[in-house]
Amino acid sequence: MTDLIRSAGLSYYPEVARSVGLDPKHMMRKVRLPLACLDKPDTPIAVTGLRRLLELSAEASGAEDFGLRLAERGGLTNFGAVGLIVREQATVGEAIEAFSRFIPIHHDGMKLDVTRNKQTVTVTQHLRGRQPTAPRQSIDMALGSVHRIIQSLFGSDWRPQEVHLHYPPPLDRKRYREFYGCRVTFNAEADSILLSAHDMERRIPSAHPLIASYLRKRIEAIETRPASWEEKVDEVVRLLLAGGDCTVERVAEHLACTRRTIHRHLAEAGTSFSAILDAQRADLVVQLIDDPGRPLADIAVQLGFSARSAMARWFRGHFGCTITAWRKGARPLAATAA
Repeated sequence: MTDLIRSAGLSYYPEVARSVGLDPKHMMRKVRLPLACLDKPDTPIAVTGLRRLLELSAEASGAEDFGLRLAERGGLTNFGAVGLIVREQATVGEAIEAFSRFIPIHHDGMKLDVTRNKQTVTVTQHLRGRQPTAPRQSIDMALGSVHRIIQSLFGSDWRPQEVHLHYPPPLDRKRYREFYGCRVTFNAEADSILLSAHDMERRIPSAHPLIASYLRKRIEAIETRPASWEEKVDEVVRLLLAGGDCTVERVAEHLACTRRTIHRHLAEAGTSFSAILDAQRADLVVQLIDDPGRPLADIAVQLGFSARSAMARWFRGHFGCTITAWRKGARPLAATAA
């Protein structure tokens, strides 16, 4: 199953890529990541595509710390709704627990385990993938981002007790010590950040309990991310269709696979790309045509029809009436039930 991540994780990629002599658009084309996702932070993209981009960028530039450079520029805003709810918790401990619970909404292949004893709290990161472990740059970017978020709750003067990384030491260990501000152990059993148990009781001055409660209710409503191929294709189709650029090839880019792979998995699930596209078109078209000032030709283009007449035929076949009749209030029983 393809894991997805919000494209907000790439917000600073162009800046970092250029700083080490790379052309960001050229690199993204190499790994077949859609360039449009740079302007739309909530766009779901395949984790495998992001990982290839990071590894290839580090290799091409010679910047061994490429993942850390991305983490260094990021913060709570990169995590969207998850970042907002973390920021509004009363204590650092509650913020870390909320981050651990809700992180799959941002990155459905990432898990954080928080374990405590009397003196130490360990935040362990797990990144799901086909390999036994995730590539190094992905680990650096993800764990570095976790560190930056915890640090933002305390202030820039805070440092963890230790940081553990499972991979072998890099050529420049000093860079890692400077980034984390503490001892960094390589060839460890897991990728984790250790902090004092006392730190968890630290109050967050900017926290607002009412906002935190409101955000928690909103985010709990979307806590379950799409799990099946059908659900993930449906999610991407809905987003791309709203932007007026939805084809099976574009969906395949976001899921880092081929169109044949999409067709095969959907057939196994008893559906098809056309069926999903048709359902999403039907949902969106009734919203669009309710605006009398929106030209039907523009709606046809957004929904991917070759011409206004093609959309008109599809609409009549799907809803049992013309668009003009629908705008005048006609609602056939079959359309209403659908």
